[in-house]
This record gives sequence, C-alpha cells and structure tokens, in this order.
Amino acid sequence: MARWEPGARERLVMAAVDLFTEQGYDATTVAQIAERAGVTKSTFFRHFPDKRELLVAGQEALRRLLAEGIAEAPAEASPLEAVAAGLERASSAMGPMNHDLGPRLKAAIAASTELQERDALKSVSLAAAMTEALVARGVPDATAALAGELGVLAFKRGYAEWSQAAATDALAPYALAALRELRAASAALG
Repeated sequence: MARWEPGARERLVMAAVDLFTEQGYDATTVAQIAERAGVTKSTFFRHFPDKRELLVAGQEALRRLLAEGIAEAPAEASPLEAVAAGLERASSAMGPMNHDLGPRLKAAIAASTELQERDALKSVSLAAAMTEALVARGVPDATAALAGELGVLAFKRGYAEWSQAAATDALAPYALAALRELRAASAALG
C-alpha cells in the first residue's frame, strides 16, 4: 500500500462514506476503510481516532471559518449580514471533493442512527460557533442564537442544493440564497 501518496485523509473520508452507504455504518470496519482508501490501518489512525470521527472531518476548520467571517464583517453589518460573511468565508474552503461527497454523505447519514446523531451534534457545534462570534460583536444573546441557527440551516440547505448541482461552481451563492430564503420565511411568521 502506498502510504506516502498525497490525499490520504480525503481518500479515507470518501472510502468510509461509500462503505457506510454500501454495507452500513455498523458493518464497516476500520480495516475495510483503510483498504478501500489504499492505506494502512496505521495511516487511518494517524488521521482519525476512530471511524465515528470521519463524519466530522473538517468541523473545527469549518467552525473557525464561520466565526472568522462573522468577526471580520463590517461593523455596521446586521447579524444576518455578518452570518452571510461567515457563510461566504466557510464556503470558500469547499471544493470538488466536498461537492462530490454531499450525496454520498446524505445517503450514509440517512442509513445510520449513530451518524444522524453525530450530524446533529455537528450542527449544534456550528450554531454555537456562529452565536459566540455574533455575541462577541455585541449582538444580544437571543438574536445571536437565532441568527446562528439560521446560519446553520442556510449552510446545510445550500450545501445540499450545491452538491446536487451538475456544475461544481462555488458553494457561497447557494448558501447565501438559502439564507435569503430563510430570512423571508422568518418574516412571514408574523
């Protein structure tokens, strides 16, 4: 096995998601994931402590990018404009691999209760990062929490639509369109 080939982490994620979809999360072993990715088990464990962590690969980077985008938004930006800046920053890190991973990941998550729980925890973590960044800008707690939740929902909806699109253009327009749609929907609540 060619341990030295670049992209081992990405290959491990893709292999795991494919195997989770094909045979189920519980039936998939670390050895199978490593073999499918063309690496050794030792290489797997250099990148991930266990197979559960594959689903949240990149979560810390995503949290950081969302928070940085919010922090760097113009001082006069509204909370949702700051969230939009965070979505743009985070979206810039999404490339072709993320685009291709979307449908596969959705199928794997749908087939496993454990992965659904892990995905829900990821959403909570991302909302908390955005909420904290907004509060640091002086946004009141309740407003920051609502804007953070809308940001996560917009990111997830935008990502889902983007990953279904034929072209691998930028994610940001999809996430920002979803945020605008959610903003309009929340105004319609009365």
